[in-house]
Amino acid sequence: MQAAEQTRPEPQGELALRTLAMPKNTNPSGDIFGGWIMSLMDLAAGLAATARANGRVVTASVSHLSFLAPVKVGDAVCCYAELVRVGRSSMIYDIETWVLPQRLSGAMVKVTEAQFTMVAVDETGRPRPTAT
Repeated sequence: MQAAEQTRPEPQGELALRTLAMPKNTNPSGDIFGGWIMSLMDLAAGLAATARANGRVVTASVSHLSFLAPVKVGDAVCCYAELVRVGRSSMIYDIETWVLPQRLSGAMVKVTEAQFTMVAVDETGRPRPTAT
């Protein structure tokens, strides 16, 4: 993900998860807690990778995590997943989080981005080939 991409007016990838930012998810400053946003991104990557691998997956790594703008209570939080590479047992997804402000009068705003490496695993937790 490059800096020029941050100015794109629309999300890349497919909508993987949408939820509403609630007061219980705030930090002491009243903004939505970054850890909560990261957990949503992990869920989105997991949902996308589970469908692609046709089975259980685990998160192997997260890289290039950037928080670009704050999220406020009442914002609709949308995570988009784009598959960028498939290995024997791994999948790399670019995950973007965009919000639709609570007042619905503004355009969607990109608030976070990261790259998640997911690994397909068998019932014992050992890596297995991804589905073709």
